[in-house]
Amino acid sequence: MPRVLSEKDLSILKLLAPECGDLTCSGSGHRFHSILPPVSNHFAQDSDDFLQRISRLSDEELTYISDMIRNGEESLGCLPIEDVEAFVHLIHDRLSPEIAQKVITAYESGGECEH
Repeated sequence: MPRVLSEKDLSILKLLAPECGDLTCSGSGHRFHSILPPVSNHFAQDSDDFLQRISRLSDEELTYISDMIRNGEESLGCLPIEDVEAFVHLIHDRLSPEIAQKVITAYESGGECEH
């Protein structure tokens, strides 16, 4: 479901992709509706770069994004599987295995790319 990014979302996006000046997806021409897909698909050079970027997140920010994924407001559907795995491993290591499993469950039940 498309959403308008909040100020908190935008600050997290800028933390992960400081080079992000335009909030429009070059592929679809639509404004970004999530945090992680643009970082993965438009700014990170590869999976290692994506992991370095998401490692900048505080535990509070990781919890916030995880909660958004679980309630369907943040999408992982457009991410390459290796970026989803990196995000889930980070959640597992920094927050808890239980939260990581909930993110996996949300990903598996939703999983579609939104434009």
